[in-house]
Amino acid sequence: MRVLIAPDKFKGCLTAVGVAEALQLGLLDERPGLEVTVLPVADGGDGTVDAALRAGYSECVVDASGPTGRPLRAAYALAGDRAVIELAAVVGLDLLPDGQLEPLEATTYGLGLVIKDAIARGATQIVLGLGGSASTDGGAGLAQALGARLLDATGADLAPGGAALAGLVKVDLAPLRATLGSTKIIVATDVDNPLLGPAGAAAIFGPQKGASPTDVATLDAALANWSRVIAGTIGRDEATRPGAGAAGGAGYAALALLDASIHPGIELILALIDFEARLPGADLVITGEGSLDEQSLAGKAPIGVARAAGTAGVPVVAVAGRSLLGPLRLAQAGIAAAYPLSDLEPDPQQSIANAAPLLREVGRRIAKEWLP
Repeated sequence: MRVLIAPDKFKGCLTAVGVAEALQLGLLDERPGLEVTVLPVADGGDGTVDAALRAGYSECVVDASGPTGRPLRAAYALAGDRAVIELAAVVGLDLLPDGQLEPLEATTYGLGLVIKDAIARGATQIVLGLGGSASTDGGAGLAQALGARLLDATGADLAPGGAALAGLVKVDLAPLRATLGSTKIIVATDVDNPLLGPAGAAAIFGPQKGASPTDVATLDAALANWSRVIAGTIGRDEATRPGAGAAGGAGYAALALLDASIHPGIELILALIDFEARLPGADLVITGEGSLDEQSLAGKAPIGVARAAGTAGVPVVAVAGRSLLGPLRLAQAGIAAAYPLSDLEPDPQQSIANAAPLLREVGRRIAKEWLP
């Protein structure tokens, strides 16, 4: 028999690869002759590059800078003329030095450096995963790294960070356009927020990056100025587009300055790793994420996997740290059964600490119940 394991990460606990490998061990404990394909997935956030690498892309490592400008080495995936780049791996929340949040000054500059490197290596199509951002700079930093000049009233270049955008007066996009050339940018995200207002980048995502209510107001006003100047320069307003608020407004820069298209993250990643072509002959698909809940149903990775597998007629079960969805809701999403770790270990801290061995036990249970 053949099983395809395609989970997302258990955030703050295990990577998608870690989840899949633990399940694989459990399956093989119970069914030693089983054919298992490990194909971790992501929805555009952290794990997007890993998913591409496991699907056969090559790893490229480049000198870049983190969300506060500290030098770091960042990896992305490359296959032919297509690159897969993940914001979280360069300027993500987890890369803030000592975990110190910088809501007003964190920048996406390092992401632009990685994009620039991919273009220099011949990438003509870049899949850009937006999620897990440490900044709310509207993508201004990545634009600067690609050559854009962002100038204040004195003609000086703006400092990094979202708050500095309040002083923006003029932009010169010619160097950015020369760097970008004909490169096509495709954004993967599960966020459909606009750039501004009560549902925008600052209001919804700013607090998790350390923004106080005063900071949120400061950032929203600065982003409004950023979008006004850009709209006046390019002749169109992208601030209200769904996804413009993704990753602290990096989605806005992708739309307005990189002429990107935005797609649901999991759908794009499944296409990227050729998921459908791996389904024929599979007897079972195992997917999952840290928490199966109502947010999952809005288009998170497990639901995308379940839909694709259901179209191919392959049954799907899911693993999770916890599941808040009843059997009916799971069935409506195309998931035949859920196996939450909370059934084995009700203490959340112990469940997180022992996620790998618990997932191995879950793998044994799935083999017994689904692979006669």
